[in-house]
Amino acid sequence: MASTSPERPAMGADPAGLAAGRPLRAELTRAEAAKLRLQRAAFVAASLPALWLLARFALDALGVDPVATLTRSTGIWTLNCLMLCLAATPARRHLGWLWPLQIRRLLGLFAFFYGSLHVLVYLAFDHSFALAEIVLDVLRRPYLTAGLLAYAILAALAATSTRTMIRRLGKHWKPLHRLIYLAGIAATLHFLWLVKRDITEPGLYILVLCGLFILRLSRRRRHGSQSPSSFP
Repeated sequence: MASTSPERPAMGADPAGLAAGRPLRAELTRAEAAKLRLQRAAFVAASLPALWLLARFALDALGVDPVATLTRSTGIWTLNCLMLCLAATPARRHLGWLWPLQIRRLLGLFAFFYGSLHVLVYLAFDHSFALAEIVLDVLRRPYLTAGLLAYAILAALAATSTRTMIRRLGKHWKPLHRLIYLAGIAATLHFLWLVKRDITEPGLYILVLCGLFILRLSRRRRHGSQSPSSFP
């Protein structure tokens, strides 16, 4: 009687498709390792300004006006991380760079982190957490209102950036995260209205933001019949 048991492959032979799948898995593993290295490097780089401020604070080396130094530095790095986050998708679409997309979420979270430090400096050193004074100050000064709006948006986006929240929000997640453009507008207006004389620096951020808007709108005109791509 002939045996009905399945025939085993010869020693050293791969089942069908296994050998072909191994290079793909190896390639995916290399890509994931490269992505992880990039994210770690970006994390270290984005952490350096905060570590430098912490070292200067500990050494009492923040200058004649430490509060102004902390306020300005944390605000500038909030804008820097925010603009880099917004630039990730245009870099992919117009330059073919994939790597900015791999650190876009990290940059957005660091924008929220530096924004939180910026707000904390204002609350602690300018008003000693006096809520009534803070509310009156925000209502009286438009640049504070704009800054608070930008921070509220960043906080909402940071809170909904996890995979769990993406699944829960479903189709509403993408429209919500497009609010990062409004955060960019509010943050640059906050900086512009705060500066009383030389507007060169906030003007540069405004130019960058306008350039990012133009790149996004130009692509929409070229691909108007296609569905919107993922944000930003």
